[in-house]
Amino acid sequence: MPLIQNRDIVIIGLQQWYTAIGSNCKNIAQEFARHNRVLYINAPLDRRTILNGKNDPHVQYHLNTRDKKVPPIIQISENLWNFYPSVVLESVNWLPFTPLFSWFNKRNNRKFADSIKEAVAEMDFKDIILFNDNDIFRGYYLKEFLQPEHYVYYSRDYLLGVPYWHKHGQLLEPRHIAKADVAVANSLYLADMLRQYNPSSFYVGQGCDLRLFDATVKHPVPPDVPTGSGPVIGYVGALKSLRLDISTLLKIARERPEWKLVLVGPEDEDFLQSELHRLPNVYFTGKKEVPELPAYVQSFDVCINPQILNVVTVGNYPLKIDEYLAMGKPVVATATKTMELFRDYVYLAATPDDYIPLIEKALSENTDSLTARRIQFAGTHTWENSVAAIYQAILTTPGN
Repeated sequence: MPLIQNRDIVIIGLQQWYTAIGSNCKNIAQEFARHNRVLYINAPLDRRTILNGKNDPHVQYHLNTRDKKVPPIIQISENLWNFYPSVVLESVNWLPFTPLFSWFNKRNNRKFADSIKEAVAEMDFKDIILFNDNDIFRGYYLKEFLQPEHYVYYSRDYLLGVPYWHKHGQLLEPRHIAKADVAVANSLYLADMLRQYNPSSFYVGQGCDLRLFDATVKHPVPPDVPTGSGPVIGYVGALKSLRLDISTLLKIARERPEWKLVLVGPEDEDFLQSELHRLPNVYFTGKKEVPELPAYVQSFDVCINPQILNVVTVGNYPLKIDEYLAMGKPVVATATKTMELFRDYVYLAATPDDYIPLIEKALSENTDSLTARRIQFAGTHTWENSVAAIYQAILTTPGN
């Protein structure tokens, strides 16, 4: 398995280390730190964040580093540190013209880079690998300002589908990708997108922490999951109309009233107002904490992911599929390029009309051997394997 070791790695990205939820980048940082020294950089504050986060203790910690009241670098584990930049950036995304935005963004990047240089010097990091987790703007000039030995751009979501990123990113992200030494992505769709701009682009897979989703652990059926006759068809995750097809869910519930459709997760306004709430065989559980989710998945006869296809979703890697499979469950999901990786283990619906017959097929042919194959397959999607692919991409790129 490819391995880079005894190196100094600096990570920037879209998510602060202290954000409560997990992220790909935090998992990658922890895997890097098994064999390297790693400095994880929190995104610097901007004036809008300061204004809106006066009562946030993490915002206050950032601000206190400016007055040297608290240390800016905190050790997380043996080889992993978290850095709070004291610098404050200007909020410039509102600027109407990309050339004007770029001028101010370069100033922001220089201030950010100077802060990172101070941390790198304090840590005595040398010949760094700079890993950018999809931060199009704050990382745009850091290759030039920090002069890393390797600059890696990591794409894990199609950000240009979101208006904030599309405004200036439609011009700047392709240029950013092009100047990276190597570009990597967690989905086949995004890897193809990267290759349009940089020939040194690679698919590196997706790691998953599936320790909670252990099929050998038997959970009691949650009290808000219906029991009795008829199969339980379930979904776990945020219920957002931007990502899920409400009409497909309505079709399933209306055409198979003997099925119980259980939807686990917080709802957006479209779901709250949908006809689904007026159907007797649809059950909403509300938001659940992560440790509770395996019990829900285990209670389902078939798990589904009726993803709607749009610019936001078409390239994503749905982690919930691995969680479903790790519990041995039959899965029906919307067909996408990334889901082709799962074709031998998941029933793929090319159209909404495919869902009902595929769910019926999943119910009728489920066996112990299929269950075992699903669990084994999900177990291959580790962070060790994904980071090994990142190492391979770096090591095989010409000039590296």
